[in-house]
Parts: sequence; C-alpha cells; structure tokens
Amino acid sequence: MSDKGKLARENFNSGCNCAQSVAVTFCEECGFDRETMMKLSCSFGAGMGRLREVCGAVSGMLLVAGMLYASDDPTDDDAKAQHYERVQELAFKFKEKHGTFICRELLGLDIDGADDPTPSKRTEEYYQTRPCGDFIEEGANILMDYINKHPYK
Repeated sequence: MSDKGKLARENFNSGCNCAQSVAVTFCEECGFDRETMMKLSCSFGAGMGRLREVCGAVSGMLLVAGMLYASDDPTDDDAKAQHYERVQELAFKFKEKHGTFICRELLGLDIDGADDPTPSKRTEEYYQTRPCGDFIEEGANILMDYINKHPYK
C-alpha cells in the first residue's frame, strides 16, 4: 500500500465520500487547498450523487488526472485525445482489478437509476461491511503509480 492509498483510505474513514477521499489526497500535486478540492469532488461521491454510476474513487482519480495532465486549450484535439487515452488507461486499470468501475456493480446493488440521495450513516458497521475503502485505496494507488511513471509538468 502506498502512502497515498493509505491517506485516501484515512480520508474515507474520516467521513469523506469516495471521490473526495481520492481527490483530496492529491491537493498538493494539484495546487489546491483541501476545502477547494472537497467542493470540486463532492458531487462525484456514491457514483455521482448516489446515482450509483461511475465509482467515486475512479471519478476522483480522473479529476486529479485532469488537473495534472489535461490541456486548457479546447481546440487542441491532439492533447484532448492524449488525455482521453490517459483517462481510459486509468479507468481500465481499475476495472482490470475489480471487474467494473460502476458503483452499483461494485457494491452488488440491484438498482437501476437513482438511489436514495441520503448518505448512509458512517458507523463502525458501515466501515466493516463496505468495500469502498479498498476501491478508494486502489484508485489512489493506481494514480500514484501513473504519476511516478509519467511525471507531470
């Protein structure tokens, strides 16, 4: 487990949603304070606001990748294609380890569409029965491995 993976899991265990847990782990690299990163990533928790779509850990990972590697020129199609290739590489790395990057599939939920928007209470039982900490740790580790192999500017 990398230090980033451990920190991401600690963020989750302190109440951050899955996207926040990964994203705030990389505040320093992105040049954001914790409050800003918490707000930027908040909507992506629980598969986008408990829609149970793309896993928040993956969304947090990709948000950080965008901050570190994406071009700010909307007309640079080559840079956009390179970044989308990066996004796919990171997402598929997660999928390779877990079989999917869809929240409801990762959690074994039988829902189609929106889930109750009320977050689950963070109890000891919640943390013991939820696999989310593993996904969050993995997302941070995948991203850290990518950063180590592909230094950003």
